[in-house]
Amino acid sequence: MYAIRLGDDGAELRPLEVWHAEEFLAHLERGRDFINRYVPFGSKAVDADSARELLRTWADRRAADTGSLHGLWLDGTLVGGVLFPAFDAATGVCEIGCWLEPAGTGRGLVTRGCRVLIDWAFHQRGMHRVEWHAAPENIPSGKAARRLGFTHEGVLREVFPHRGVRQSADVFSLLAPEWRGAPDDH
Repeated sequence: MYAIRLGDDGAELRPLEVWHAEEFLAHLERGRDFINRYVPFGSKAVDADSARELLRTWADRRAADTGSLHGLWLDGTLVGGVLFPAFDAATGVCEIGCWLEPAGTGRGLVTRGCRVLIDWAFHQRGMHRVEWHAAPENIPSGKAARRLGFTHEGVLREVFPHRGVRQSADVFSLLAPEWRGAPDDH
């Protein structure tokens, strides 16, 4: 498929597909507590079959043009990813998101991977608005959104349950006319 180099540090953006199920599961196991602090991403992938099913669900969303999943590899090891949890070409609005295991943090991987996806969304797909949702307590996520040029619009109070507690979400947005391209600075 594709592998997009994200710099000279061994970082790559690649599709995260069904055949990666065992590698995806190993990645989730290394970072499960860290990844699931704010969102339940991958929490139902507890064995190879459930990991495969989760990736199959995302493959179906990609085929339906309603979302997509992309992995971030560092020196050949899957350490996280970026995704479009919502993608609506008809309205020109999508949401971008990310997750990392601890070994992938502090390297600018999310920022670099998101630049590629945002640039594609605006320039190839004609999107007008990209949203970023993050738990207010997830300071690194909010900082990544701001580095990419997103504007904080407000907070959706207690919008979804996670770990038995109603969670709020900071909402950031980036509009096509505001996008400065995909510079390679980290």
